[in-house]
Amino acid sequence: MKVATIVGARPQFIKASVVSAAFARHGVDERIIHTGQHFDANMSDVFFDELQIPRPHLHLGIGGGTHGQNTGRMIEAIEAALTEMAPDWVLVYGDTDSTLAAAIAASKLHIPLAHVEAGLRSFNKRMPEEINRILTDHCASLLFTPTAAATQTLLTEGMRPEGIVECGDVMLDAALHFGARVAELGQGAARHGLVPGGYVLATVHRQENTDDTARLSAILDGLGQVAQTLPVLLPMHPRTRARIKVAHLFDKLERLCLTEPLGYLDMVGLERDAAVIATDSGGMQKEAFFHKVPCITLRDETEWSELITAGWNTLVPPQNGPMIAAAILAARGRFGEDMAPYGTGDAAEMVVRSLLDATR
Repeated sequence: MKVATIVGARPQFIKASVVSAAFARHGVDERIIHTGQHFDANMSDVFFDELQIPRPHLHLGIGGGTHGQNTGRMIEAIEAALTEMAPDWVLVYGDTDSTLAAAIAASKLHIPLAHVEAGLRSFNKRMPEEINRILTDHCASLLFTPTAAATQTLLTEGMRPEGIVECGDVMLDAALHFGARVAELGQGAARHGLVPGGYVLATVHRQENTDDTARLSAILDGLGQVAQTLPVLLPMHPRTRARIKVAHLFDKLERLCLTEPLGYLDMVGLERDAAVIATDSGGMQKEAFFHKVPCITLRDETEWSELITAGWNTLVPPQNGPMIAAAILAARGRFGEDMAPYGTGDAAEMVVRSLLDATR
């Protein structure tokens, strides 16, 4: 079996690390195509190195444009690559522009598409990610869902039950595998001069927050207020740094501990040791749960509503700084229900076995 895996952004590299390892165990011929959506070395190259992902067979170098520009250029380049490779399957992850471009290219070439992390919905179509995931799901032949709720969403939308595999979350596979490595390496708070359980780890990167000056300002105000009580570590996404510069908000960073984007192992260590995680990332909401750390999600909605219901996550629309700060500080020491909605850590194996079975 030959599989073309299309990735382009940091969360996809993490998910691909465990699935690519499972492909190798089963002798599958996997060809990785990197679109270049994350073109910064700190957001891309470091992940392939430390997660031991096979180097891409093809790097398209497409990034830095608008959603439309990037997606259109990716479709053209991916179509050419797939025509040459002639894979049995195209595999995509999540909800990025790279995901949608690969889904469209594969469907036009009549190559079966498999979507890992299918069935997620925020029900906010103003989010580019929401459109990407809906369209990708409706192009796919195999839909790998991380939760029972995601499976039910697809059934409600009229998807064929035989095309859905509820495999659990490959991010749990990664958290278990790399969490053990982090413990061995001793990565975490001390490496950054912080005390375990004595700081807040924050990330901000979503367009709805970075490109709205009022929301971005409120988030930075809130984090700055928290920093008067607890240190706040903020690894700076390139988009966030650029928007802070354009909006002249650098003065709001004075109280924060800033770093460049960090590698995955470093972030896992910091997540495990944090008192609270404050983020607009979908992946970090789950990683907070995996490490049993309270999470504040700086968005109007989330795809991972089960974490809200169970008390592990609190949704805080970023409207004003004091509200954000109060929510973060109130989350310290607050834990949710004991539950296991994301499987048992064998999602990658289920993905590969399902693809092999469907190819026979």
